Amino acid sequence: MEKRTTGRILRSLSGFYDVQTPDGMVTCRGRGSLRKNHQTPLTGDMVEITVEKGKGMVEKILPRRNRFVRPAVANVDALLVFASNVNPITEPFLIDRVAAIAGNQDVEVHICVNKCDLDAGTDLARIYRNAGFSVIQASAVTGEGVEELRKLLQGKLTAFTGNTGVGKSSMLNALCPELQLATGEVSQKLGRGRHTTRHVELYKIGEDTFVADTPGFSSFDTDQMDVILKENLQYTFPDFAPYLGKCQFHDCSHRAEPGCAVRAALDAGELEPTRYDSYLRLYEKASQIKDWETK
Repeated sequence: MEKRTTGRILRSLSGFYDVQTPDGMVTCRGRGSLRKNHQTPLTGDMVEITVEKGKGMVEKILPRRNRFVRPAVANVDALLVFASNVNPITEPFLIDRVAAIAGNQDVEVHICVNKCDLDAGTDLARIYRNAGFSVIQASAVTGEGVEELRKLLQGKLTAFTGNTGVGKSSMLNALCPELQLATGEVSQKLGRGRHTTRHVELYKIGEDTFVADTPGFSSFDTDQMDVILKENLQYTFPDFAPYLGKCQFHDCSHRAEPGCAVRAALDAGELEPTRYDSYLRLYEKASQIKDWETK
């Protein structure tokens, strides 16, 4: 007898979807009508499924709050960006790039400066605290910051992202040791890690608490920057907020115009130089978007 129920996709791989339902996990295929309507279920999606003789079928994707293409995940409550100041060293622009992508979809962003047993990452922590982000300095080795992270994640679906080799999977193991996820050693020669996360999977680490361990920055969908119009980019930088609307010109791009309140704040030391530099780099990229690309 066929049964219809709803659940969340915790894992998507090769056309199969593991759906967590009130009655347990069901492995499903997608109904052909989804393909005809150009709909692809994503990890994190809430879906309606039918189950018959233990086999499931995804019938409908319920409305999404947000979605990312790479990593392929939907309905994210928060993005936790991992960074470190040692092997590998995180360039602030990488953090700012994904923070802007998340901010454009109204996804809250937090920063974890990891590997603090090797280097405290004081400058990185300062930059992002001054920019208004919540920052946790942590170490999966010593346990520093682990409980603080656990509280931050409670009751949310949070995507982990950051440099390959920065310790996302190691921290997830520290948060939930029974997972025993594979971790990759960082190449001393190249200063980067081997990819250990090949797909996006949700891990339940508490009541209504899920973590998506995603590939590193090299796989994060930087093409999504194309959907951020240059005039909207300023709103994805929360540290710019106190100065927006106070420029001499209402359409100020905050680059070279006279009477720019953002640049005045920068000159006064109220904005971090690396954040402003990232804004300029992202603005240049956004300026290359053609009108037809935004349709």
